[in-house]
Amino acid sequence: MKEDERSVVVETVSRVMIPFIQLFSLYVITHGAIGPGGGFQGGVVFGSSMILCVIAYSFAEGRSRFPESVNTLLSSSGLYIFAGIGLLCIVWSSGVAQYLNYGFLPLTSRFEGNRALAIELVEIGIGLTVTAIIVSIFFDLARKEEPREGEGENH
Repeated sequence: MKEDERSVVVETVSRVMIPFIQLFSLYVITHGAIGPGGGFQGGVVFGSSMILCVIAYSFAEGRSRFPESVNTLLSSSGLYIFAGIGLLCIVWSSGVAQYLNYGFLPLTSRFEGNRALAIELVEIGIGLTVTAIIVSIFFDLARKEEPREGEGENH
């Protein structure tokens, strides 16, 4: 978008709304185990708020706020949280080998408390991964491709 085409109203409304959208997405992620929502839904909402930032300001500014290295770190961290909790469940299940049976984790003194805490951790991992992937898909689709050598601009 050219500098003279930018809208002060869109930028101002986005600047005000983006923190509230992100706060709502964190609520959806953390309360997914006890109500509607979860890591996937909250991750999509959080990723959408980052896409709104790119649309409201500029592609270059959005890419500078969320570079590829941060995207890779978030997506892999979320995956490691999910897989790590699943593997810990196998290790602590005393030979039963129950992947993602959260009750076996020694997080609290109660079986139900372990389940609730581990579910929240898994939802956070899923939310991180989904946020990173949604933003990555957007940047991949929005990137302008340079014409290859030998190809005209009309191809």
